[in-house]
Amino acid sequence: MTPVLEVKDLRVGEGLLDGIHLTVHPGERVGLIGESGSGKSMTALSIMGLLPRGLAAEGSVKIAGRETVGLPDRRMRTLRGQVVSMVFQEPMTALDPLMTVGRQVAEAAGRTDVGDLFTQVALDPARMNAYPHELSGGQRQRVLIAMALANEPDLLICDEPTTALDVTVQDQILDLLDDLVDRLGVSLLFITHDLGVINRMCRRVLVMSAGQVVEEGETRQVLTAPVHPYTQRLVAASLPGAPAKVRGVGTPVLTLENVTRRYGTTLALDHVSLVVRRGERLGVVGGSGSGKTTLLRQFAGLDVPDAGTVTVDAGVQVVFQDPQSSLNPRLRIGRSVAEGMRRPDQVRVAEVLAEVGLPEDTAGRFPHQFSGGQRQRISIARAVAGKPEILLADEPVSALDVSVRAQVLDLLDRLVDEYGLTLVFISHDLSVVRQVCSTVAVMHQGRIVEHGPTEQVWANPQHEYTRSLLAAIPRL
Repeated sequence: MTPVLEVKDLRVGEGLLDGIHLTVHPGERVGLIGESGSGKSMTALSIMGLLPRGLAAEGSVKIAGRETVGLPDRRMRTLRGQVVSMVFQEPMTALDPLMTVGRQVAEAAGRTDVGDLFTQVALDPARMNAYPHELSGGQRQRVLIAMALANEPDLLICDEPTTALDVTVQDQILDLLDDLVDRLGVSLLFITHDLGVINRMCRRVLVMSAGQVVEEGETRQVLTAPVHPYTQRLVAASLPGAPAKVRGVGTPVLTLENVTRRYGTTLALDHVSLVVRRGERLGVVGGSGSGKTTLLRQFAGLDVPDAGTVTVDAGVQVVFQDPQSSLNPRLRIGRSVAEGMRRPDQVRVAEVLAEVGLPEDTAGRFPHQFSGGQRQRISIARAVAGKPEILLADEPVSALDVSVRAQVLDLLDRLVDEYGLTLVFISHDLSVVRQVCSTVAVMHQGRIVEHGPTEQVWANPQHEYTRSLLAAIPRL
């Protein structure tokens, strides 16, 4: 049978892609894994003929037997959507914010009546008149899937389609893709850095590093007996870490008593009571909108409750989810880190940057000159520079690749021990919390629905929502 996609010796730029070979047959599901900068997305953009200005593909890319390298864009457009479609990573960026989602799907489908497409992706057709900002992340991703499958293409390329989603919403989207790909008989090229997701979705996998394919084969074989050292590191970083040790705790340092907080008609915290003791490592888990970040903002003094009391008996610092937006792009790193100290001290700045494993010249550089993992290390350095007693971490590893995530979790674990910190760690992923925290509070719809020792909750969850969180974790 003619392959739906046949890529031979694909090269882009100076080593961005260096001799990629890739074949997808009709009805086949192929995974492409690797970390940021490995060339995964560049491969997808090359296949779609959507490379950034100034870059050109060399080699061969055949879609349904038709050579597309060098094909004029006006002719490539006849293939996009009809023969090959793509679901992008960030739906808020991929969707037009000024156009209703129904109109955008209709534009992709080439027809006005698209209610059936909304139904197909489990969205109420009544949502067609909504704008992207009025939908949740999972709903926006469903809209992109509807657009991609509107013309029943032969090949669907999914580029990290669930990376930005909560684990339960990710589970729903993967179920949806699983069903649609089977039902429509579409070939799938699934790009991700999450090996658990690839294990679930794809029968065959290619591993990319530094613009090259370093290993390929049946998914089970590659994940259980990886040959290349890079694949071995990825697999090791994706396996569950050892549970956090149970440590002795002292008197309460953070207390919420019957706290309620509303944002308009949304009840973010619903009569929440919680005590965190000195030296405790508490994980707070739950999906988007569960109230996790609102709870952390109460502890940080960044928000005040509508009712109830918040007591903080020690110095607090915060590590935010996105270091790119939490670091001032105009300040050199040394100044940013010094902001976390009562009295700026360049010796202390150098000391703390060394503690988080950054090179000596870091202090004189700007945030854009670092990778995501390095920027998160800088955020942690800034948070601990002033020697606080309490560290609040809001999804600090959710945007990081698997091996970088493992490094940052190890770093946090070590620093919390060395500084004797009390830690409140916010996450939507119970497996991450299990590595760092000895106690866990599970939040759902503004309430704490389960609270106790992490291993106890992991082994014997009492609440239905906790069980759903555990069941949704993709596993190797």
